[in-house]
Amino acid sequence: MNPKAIATAIIAGLAGLAAGFVLANTLNRSTIYALKTQLDQRAAQPTNSNRAGSGELSMAPEEIAARIAEADANPTDFAFQKSLGRALYRFGTINRNADLVTQARRLLERARGLNSKDYEVLVDLGNANFDIGYFRTELASVEQSRQIYQEALKIKPGDSDVQTDLALTYYVIDPPDLNKALLEFEKALKMKPDQERALQFLTSTHIRIADFDSAAKSLERLRAANANNSSIPALVRQIENRQYEPPQ
Repeated sequence: MNPKAIATAIIAGLAGLAAGFVLANTLNRSTIYALKTQLDQRAAQPTNSNRAGSGELSMAPEEIAARIAEADANPTDFAFQKSLGRALYRFGTINRNADLVTQARRLLERARGLNSKDYEVLVDLGNANFDIGYFRTELASVEQSRQIYQEALKIKPGDSDVQTDLALTYYVIDPPDLNKALLEFEKALKMKPDQERALQFLTSTHIRIADFDSAAKSLERLRAANANNSSIPALVRQIENRQYEPPQ
């Protein structure tokens, strides 16, 4: 089968999961970002799964392995590496499959080698490195995600979502670089003053450095952006108690 046709088929199969992925990825990254709260209040759910009610494609592991083998057999086909890598990243994230995300990262890295200026490849590759780095406690992968986000921002400097993800690479490391995180969150808010994730984690960062007055101000900005953000009660409690609460 033509590799591009395979990639197209996979993307088509994943299309019905697009809205569900937005929510699943948000929930996943809320855990990653250490507050364990839903960052986005959208109620999107998978609507076109091949397994009714499961939120998963009915794709057997051997089928996935065959697609990956096709990509390896066509290493210079940029479009195929990109399409399959991005699809596998989403599928792996939805299913909390770190091994599949690792395979996706490999394909996306190959795509990046073929075209280092493709914005979508860079963003997904940065996200894959971030997720793997956090879940496997690989500092090098988080640092790699930071570098890739910086590359992406050179192409699209006004993307507040990617800028927020860049800031989070300083927030989640152990030990965190909270002063640098503050600077990078502020950059995201200059791009988009109501960037919800940036406001949420800016508030948390202020709390972590015991700057409770600044935390209260950024919390009010978060309320103005989305009064229903589910992190607000915990942030209020921490500000009132003047004490940061690590995630449980």
